[in-house]
Amino acid sequence: MIPSGFDYHAPRSVADAIALLGQYGGDAKLLAGGHSLLPMMKLRFAQPAHLIDLNRIESMRGIREEGDTIVIGAMTVERDLVNSTLLQQKVPLLPMAAQHIADPQVRNRGTIGGDIAHGDPGNDHPALSIALDAMFVLEGPNGTRQVKADGFFQGTYMTDMAEDEVMVAIRVPVFAPGTGYAYEKLKRKTGDWATAAAAVVLRMEGGNVSHIRIALTNLAPTALRATDAEAALLGKPLTDAAIADAGARAMAICDPAEDLRGNVEYKTAMAGQMVQRALRLALARCK
Repeated sequence: MIPSGFDYHAPRSVADAIALLGQYGGDAKLLAGGHSLLPMMKLRFAQPAHLIDLNRIESMRGIREEGDTIVIGAMTVERDLVNSTLLQQKVPLLPMAAQHIADPQVRNRGTIGGDIAHGDPGNDHPALSIALDAMFVLEGPNGTRQVKADGFFQGTYMTDMAEDEVMVAIRVPVFAPGTGYAYEKLKRKTGDWATAAAAVVLRMEGGNVSHIRIALTNLAPTALRATDAEAALLGKPLTDAAIADAGARAMAICDPAEDLRGNVEYKTAMAGQMVQRALRLALARCK
């Protein structure tokens, strides 16, 4: 199908984009990579009267280090995450996981900010951001605010970002020495969304778990943080029994939608398997 008619705007600064959002309100949509919005427009699930293209705002691109934090511009494409030496050294979970997002064509255009701001539970970066304790930098007419990834996602296509705000950056803490990490993703074929996926960030001290984050992709209306599983692991050895228990606790919070990727029972079972695989791989990477 062909999208309904719209006016196209290409601001060159965040301030200009915010002004356009203020001017057109709910009739406007922001365009980042376009892989989520444009198909919805073609199907007329989304019919914005005004499309605000962020691709000419250079200040929203790039990856840099600020103290113990990595700052990633929201318009940074997946390919640049994969190829970033800084991320490979400081937050290796991100470039590793980005390699498994969609396909090369999508990774050349798709942006980390667009993936997050869209609020799709099938997208990979929401769960990754939760596991990484990321902060999102939002700018609007009332200034700048930072919002934690954990709690930002409120429902399918629903986030804490206001209509007149722009996500300009993602702030991710640098991994402490000895951090293990993994993103285990089950999918039908290259380019597909996850049937089930789990992101884990782990640290061990004295043989016990000293830090643990577990987040799930495409297993509920939002990305999920498996807090019960985390609590059961914290301060204890990561034994086979503990890993199996964490998988079961993660399964208990799942509420996936039945579709061509599987029924509820299958997806929930695969969530437990992905959590167990991710925990084992993260433990093997702890150094």
